[in-house]
Amino acid sequence: MLSCTIETPLGVAKIIGDVHRISSVLVLDQSEEVSNTIPEELLEAVSQLKAYFNSTRKTFDLKLNPMGTTFQKKVWKQLETIPFGKTISYLELSKQLGDVKAIRAVANANGKNPLWIIVPCHRVIGSDGSLTGYAGGLHRKQWLLNHESEVKQQSLF
Repeated sequence: MLSCTIETPLGVAKIIGDVHRISSVLVLDQSEEVSNTIPEELLEAVSQLKAYFNSTRKTFDLKLNPMGTTFQKKVWKQLETIPFGKTISYLELSKQLGDVKAIRAVANANGKNPLWIIVPCHRVIGSDGSLTGYAGGLHRKQWLLNHESEVKQQSLF
């Protein structure tokens, strides 16, 4: 497996993959040096992530190979159908997957998504509209939702 780290507005992200697919994109809480060179096999992922953060890309076109259970992969595949700038609830996601009673398992799988931003787990919110759970931290989830929002919020202070 190859890896590299890049700077994003939300911190350093680590991309892991090989010549065939991207298996992981993680935001790091600890400081890590940004890679001086990017392996050729990861260049497209780096390019697409930078375009996303520069607001010139809304969808990703990468070959993915996340490691997880069959159920987790099913949840992650469903996450990819959530349009840019839109959100759904965990309950709604469970219904889409065909089992409203699996809401906790769906939330758990969502939280284990290894493909930060590319598989948009940040677009899943509580039924009451609240920001609930996000492995990268709620401040990052809020930033990503604001970034994707048609109506940009401005800070007064």
